[in-house]
Amino acid sequence: MRRHLAVALLAAVLAVQASAQQQEPFEPEGYRTDNYRAPVPATLAGARVLTTAEAEAIWRAKSGAFVDVMPRPPKPKNLPEGTVWRDAPRRNIPGSIWLPDTGYGALPPVMDDYLQRGLARASGDDKAALLVIYCLADCWMSWNAAKRALAYGYSNIAWYPDGTDGWERAKLPTEEAQPEPRPEQ
Repeated sequence: MRRHLAVALLAAVLAVQASAQQQEPFEPEGYRTDNYRAPVPATLAGARVLTTAEAEAIWRAKSGAFVDVMPRPPKPKNLPEGTVWRDAPRRNIPGSIWLPDTGYGALPPVMDDYLQRGLARASGDDKAALLVIYCLADCWMSWNAAKRALAYGYSNIAWYPDGTDGWERAKLPTEEAQPEPRPEQ
């Protein structure tokens, strides 16, 4: 009898732990500043959260500008002469503007300005224009960048949390991307 009770109690504890692990994280008050590749919240206050089908409909209708915030390491300045440097290739949603390294939790002023100028260009200087911000699935970079766009006063922000991972899973087209020129840091 005791053994059955112990097994039942252990099963209940494991079920509670599994349930807790499957819950999506809550929205933080500020920006996420570490562990950027981790489960993201289901919401972003002030923004619309898109499924792949919704993102595809916006893309096909050309009713919003897509902004990719996938990071890209810059070429190190102190490479020995003759060293070959190859940037990692990036494929994104066709027509996107790529603003790498703008989804970190803390942005240096030069990168904050770079993001603001990039969003202004993508929106045609219209803070009411629809901006779809994405990266990869389970990537806090896009959540941070979308939250930051809201803080800049953009009123029509859509966050696509599945990013290019979800887009490619749906067998939608991608294109080789080049980032907008980054400021020197």
